[in-house]
Amino acid sequence: MVAPWVLDEMKTVDLKDKRLNCRLQEVLSQLGTHPTASIPAACGGHAEMTAAYRLFDNEHATFAAILEPHIDATRKRIASHPVVLLAQDTSEIDLTRPDQQVAGTGPLDGGARRGLFLHPLHAFTPDGTPLGTVDALTWVRKDEVVCASLSRAERAAMPIEEKESHRWIQMFRRACEEADRCPSTKLVCLADSEADIYELLAEATTEPQRVDWIIRACQNRALQRENKGETTERYLREQVRTQPVLFTHTIKVRGRTAKISCETRGRRQPRQSREAEMEVRTARVTLRPPCRGDRKLPAVTVNVVLVSEVDPPENDVPVEWLLLTSLPVDEVEQVRNVIQYYCTRWMIEVFFRVLKSGCRVEERRFEHIDRLLPCLAVYMIVAWRTLYVCRLGRSCPDIDCEAVFEPAEWKSVWKVSHRTEPPSAPPRLGEMVRLVAQLGGYVNRRHRDPPGPQTIWIGMQRMHDFALCWNLFNPEARAGPRLV
Repeated sequence: MVAPWVLDEMKTVDLKDKRLNCRLQEVLSQLGTHPTASIPAACGGHAEMTAAYRLFDNEHATFAAILEPHIDATRKRIASHPVVLLAQDTSEIDLTRPDQQVAGTGPLDGGARRGLFLHPLHAFTPDGTPLGTVDALTWVRKDEVVCASLSRAERAAMPIEEKESHRWIQMFRRACEEADRCPSTKLVCLADSEADIYELLAEATTEPQRVDWIIRACQNRALQRENKGETTERYLREQVRTQPVLFTHTIKVRGRTAKISCETRGRRQPRQSREAEMEVRTARVTLRPPCRGDRKLPAVTVNVVLVSEVDPPENDVPVEWLLLTSLPVDEVEQVRNVIQYYCTRWMIEVFFRVLKSGCRVEERRFEHIDRLLPCLAVYMIVAWRTLYVCRLGRSCPDIDCEAVFEPAEWKSVWKVSHRTEPPSAPPRLGEMVRLVAQLGGYVNRRHRDPPGPQTIWIGMQRMHDFALCWNLFNPEARAGPRLV
């Protein structure tokens, strides 16, 4: 039986064969109800397992073709919101195997680890509710690229189109195309410090500007001289620090130990847990273009928001954000919106966590990467659905739970959790999400934080089994032939 949400999500699927379309719906439903299970366990039988692997081996079931109906459904969800944030980021899909390497993979960091890279453009509401993937790029790094000993000057002289960093510009262009399709929705493109590329800034500030954007700066760029006789060099960070403090805000900083982050491919520095007082400053500056051998770049004018910690502890890393944006920063409320929008960018990191830890996509056993990519596309949809249920329970806790859950799902969970007959009217969505999370280990206390995605994906697997039993054995089930 195909889950109703899968039928809605796959309405426009076209794999050039009706039977193949139906098979994709069935596989998505099976893997969606048991995301952490192996593919044989999720499919539930030898015939179903064989059909799933044949789907992933079919030439028409490509990564792009499987994502296309999900992208169409995402576009409809985007059109129903006044403001949508499009976050892009890169993640490693580590497919290193101790026994046999997956054919077609490439090096990840110059060492022994091998796999591929995934760079999605994912839509979120300002409160962090995921709306789905708008587009996604995958690529395998060639071995000779890692081994090449190019100097910094030689790398800088390469055209941006020949670098992996060109992906940030490609996704920004994709966001502009989406803005043309959804003219009633304001789109804001978000990116972390890896996207601090001058070519991207130049393209983003070219008129007409179809989407707004926020990029976290990682370079203290030189500013354009105001007059030809100016001899003192001015830089971005120092210039913003000369501005008056617009307002202050106290935040809670969660401590962390030093470790390597797979998502940023950099070392995360240790930090103490504390309450930090933050100062916020803004400015409007014109950046001086860098020299490029293949083109002449224009000077760009951007708005800047600097969020910096006041009196950080000794021997600790101060908290600081330097945000470049096209959004207005003239009023306090506008600046707060810029900061809040950028905070939502963290949700794409949560999406990667659900994809890897919840769906365990890196543990799927395939001999060749061409078969893994369609599977990756399916699990990206599953990861979105899991995170969607989790966040919708927070953003819309008072709506009817049947907006997300089928009657058999909420009634069976209610029966198991309360040991009483389910009520005649469906409970609220927030209450139902907490009941599902309880099945995954969440301790449902009045003043506890809302459940996270991990307890949700574990609980939803158990919920599916309960719903199946409810449909087969509850008093409301239709009478059928007895098994003898």
